Amino acid sequence: MTALETELADVVGVARACAALELPRATYYRRRRPSAQRPRKPRPTPPRALGQSEKQTVLEVLHSERFVDKAPSQVVATLLGQGV
Repeated sequence: MTALETELADVVGVARACAALELPRATYYRRRRPSAQRPRKPRPTPPRALGQSEKQTVLEVLHSERFVDKAPSQVVATLLGQGV
C-alpha cells in the first residue's frame, strides 16, 4: 500500500480516496491486510498421469525424425491411424 492511499484515506475517507485514485475499495482493504503466508501443499498426482517411463517414451516419439516438425495432435492422429 502506498503512503498516498493511506494518507488520503485518513483525510477524506476511504470511499472518496479510492474514487479519486480510481482504486477499487476491495483492493485498498486487501493491501491493508497482511497476507498470511501459508505453506502450499504439494498437488496430488492425478491417477491417470503418465509414469516417468511413459513420459520418456512420448518425448522420444515426438522428438523422432519423423515427427520433429509436427504438432502433438498431428502425431496422435497419425499414430492412431496406424493402430499404434
